[in-house]
Amino acid sequence: MKTVEFVEALSTGADGEGAGQAAALFSRTFGKAPDGVWSAPGRVNLIGEHTDYNAGLCLPIALPHRTFLALGARRDGRVRLVSSLSPDSPEEASLDGLKPGGVKGWAAYPVGVAWALRQAGFDQVRGFDAAFVSCVPVGSGLSSSAAMTCSTALALDEVYGLGFGGSDQGRLTLIDAAIRSENDMAGASTGGMDQSASMRCRAGHAIELDFRPGLSALESARQVPFDLQSHGLELLVLDTRAPHRLNDGQYAARRRSCEQAAQALGVGSLRVPADQVAASDDPGRALEAVLTRLDDPTQRRRVRHVITEIGRVGRFVEAFGAGDVKRAGELFNASHDSLRDDYEVTVPELDVAVDVARSEGAYGARMTGGGFGGSIIALVDAGRSRDVASAVADEFGRRGFGRPRALAALASSPAQREG
Repeated sequence: MKTVEFVEALSTGADGEGAGQAAALFSRTFGKAPDGVWSAPGRVNLIGEHTDYNAGLCLPIALPHRTFLALGARRDGRVRLVSSLSPDSPEEASLDGLKPGGVKGWAAYPVGVAWALRQAGFDQVRGFDAAFVSCVPVGSGLSSSAAMTCSTALALDEVYGLGFGGSDQGRLTLIDAAIRSENDMAGASTGGMDQSASMRCRAGHAIELDFRPGLSALESARQVPFDLQSHGLELLVLDTRAPHRLNDGQYAARRRSCEQAAQALGVGSLRVPADQVAASDDPGRALEAVLTRLDDPTQRRRVRHVITEIGRVGRFVEAFGAGDVKRAGELFNASHDSLRDDYEVTVPELDVAVDVARSEGAYGARMTGGGFGGSIIALVDAGRSRDVASAVADEFGRRGFGRPRALAALASSPAQREG
């Protein structure tokens, strides 16, 4: 029998343990006090997977689990970094003459943010010293990388006086830098949902993000109340600990397939046929009409997932808002089944965890994040999370899988200064 590890969040605020640990690590490593401490949350996506880079909809919440960053500005282009995961092995890089892909390993993410800001014309951004402390599980599909890049972007914005962090509209510039860091410096494809959630979510709310091109900050995001307690529910997040890789080509291959399908359909993105299907009097027939225009059977499956998944986002918001927990759970299930069968991004650990959660009474369960490892979420009655997680751990033990870990998902606050 395997036990399940529950991951607790570090406390926030000027006197919180997360900020204190980051500041202490900074001082020990660099022999001075930081200019400040910032943090950014991981995220869990409720529904709307692999839709962001298809100009679609998604519905994430910010987690209470955060990455804390103590940072000090420098007068040169040197960057020195340290992480609580390897406190005795600091990393160094230089912004001078830096090219895409010029930094390897985890350091590429924070260094890439400064590089992206400079590429965007903000020449006042120079080097920095930084210490990271995080309780966002790495490799879990909960956006530990976005928590790192977004905390870095917010810190650099303040210490170098860019002035974008104080407004939702301004944060779009910082989000762009975080995305470029992951895509161009770290080589990890991302569509922008993770960074948008980390920067723009509100406590007690999910954020419905619309990735249609040309939308303003106001038009591209809608705050949706997400109160689990009032419905007598919990949202279990369970990290299967199956290796989670987005830079091994699989994520990029899915994205490329969707782009090729859009080109074959003669549209700028798959959002166009998704909207057409949604507006039809007979959505099922309209969807089939779209799919029959594609010769490649793999593209047909990918497009079917994207179009139906975009539609599920609005239906989930409507169902949960009306207190229809059964329907909300059914949409979770349909999302996972589509990701498994049509988008083919699940792995055995994800499928087993979902099946066990459903058999243990979850209203619905699905993988969350990019897939190929990572986490599932399950909508369960209040007080049932630990029992469901333990049942998954037992089944993992019988199958020879690793020990899973779990956490409580509460809709939390966005990236912010801590002290």
